[in-house]
Amino acid sequence: MNELDNISSVYFLGIGGIGMSALARYFHSRGVIVSGYDKTETVLTRQLVAEGISVHYTDDVSLADKNATLVVYTPAIPKDHKEYNYFITGDEYTVMKRSAVLGMITRNTFSICVAGTHGKTTTSSMIAHILRDTGYGCNAFLGGIASNYNTNFWAQSKEAGGAGDKNVSVAEADEYDRSFLQLNPDIAVVTSMDPDHLDIYGTAENLQDAFIEFTSRVKQGGTLVYKYGLKRSNEFKAAKLTSYSLADTAADAFAENIKTDNGSYVFDITVSGEKLENVVLNMGGMHNIENAVAAVAIAKQLKIEDEKIRRALASFKGVKRRFEYVIKEKELVMIDDYAHHPEELRALINGAKNLFPAKKCTVVFQPHLYSRTNDFADGFADVLSIADEVILLPIYPARELPMKGVESEMIMQRMKNKQVRIVPKQDLPAVIKNSRPELLIMSGAGDIDTLVEPVKEILIK
Repeated sequence: MNELDNISSVYFLGIGGIGMSALARYFHSRGVIVSGYDKTETVLTRQLVAEGISVHYTDDVSLADKNATLVVYTPAIPKDHKEYNYFITGDEYTVMKRSAVLGMITRNTFSICVAGTHGKTTTSSMIAHILRDTGYGCNAFLGGIASNYNTNFWAQSKEAGGAGDKNVSVAEADEYDRSFLQLNPDIAVVTSMDPDHLDIYGTAENLQDAFIEFTSRVKQGGTLVYKYGLKRSNEFKAAKLTSYSLADTAADAFAENIKTDNGSYVFDITVSGEKLENVVLNMGGMHNIENAVAAVAIAKQLKIEDEKIRRALASFKGVKRRFEYVIKEKELVMIDDYAHHPEELRALINGAKNLFPAKKCTVVFQPHLYSRTNDFADGFADVLSIADEVILLPIYPARELPMKGVESEMIMQRMKNKQVRIVPKQDLPAVIKNSRPELLIMSGAGDIDTLVEPVKEILIK
């Protein structure tokens, strides 16, 4: 008996989150009654309402669905929240964290779960797009908005080709708060294990321990696909192991003969000795070629035909805010990206400079979290010095209170490249207009995305 079949109504506390909204859409696609609360109205919550999901924005128990079979909450919900406390103290309610619900779904489907401190959103979106575009089919639970479909979720039954009987799920496996240790993959992917979320894990070793534990959750007879050369990969646990790399031929899967073509790449991918030639990827960043190698390795394991894989990758438009071209003209290129960790920034800046080597590179970066800025100030300074010019915004605090002495100045003072300044958010469009950029990168995980359209409008006037 599938435990999901007993659920007739679901209530979400924090329904507007990227992961929560994907789950809400999943249950809605199954004909379940779905409703929820969130603190503020957003583009995403308005879309949910347009799709037939009821959402309210006041913490009021009288507005909550008291007949819910299942109540799902995000850890971001404050512990003094009235609705949250009503449900957790009521014996008649089944109350679960988002990660536990995703764990239940992955247990009851053939699941492909993509983990990594970076690369997981694009890689999971690529895999899900290949499965959808080729007619193989899947449920997709993504940590970003796939540009091809303008959504973070799609259902198996809606796939081209109608392959609804396979019951496949592709899910992003989030390491924050150890959420991914709830999942049950048939195929697991580990893209990276660089130190991050040290407010949760304390040390890099503890983070690595969690990833190793994640690999032990692969179902019996399942496969782990992992980036070649990761520290402690000899400790990974799974029945079958497949390594992948951008270009290291010692890996089981790798790319070669990489050529650039007007902001796109053309290359070959070898998987276990079999070559897929002339693959086209219409998004920037060498790291995205590496992500494509992982996605193709999985598609090949699922025995999807080469020509279908090739056609699907060529049509992949990427994920919103992952090396997303906002302007792509001969005189001016503008890229928006979610990068908020030094290694993500390194891949982003190097990727852009590789594609547009003749253009002066200007980076606007909004640090995310006081703790992350404090932990990685040296790393951010080192990476940002690669750019020709840097504009820093004040730190976006998200869930944190200020830390004494931790400001964007920490990064600026450590930079070797002195072509750097700190600019208040409201002044950014005017500053950009006066600097006349050629290759402009806007990056960060805070609210810098709200400045993308105002900057674009000033540049194209």
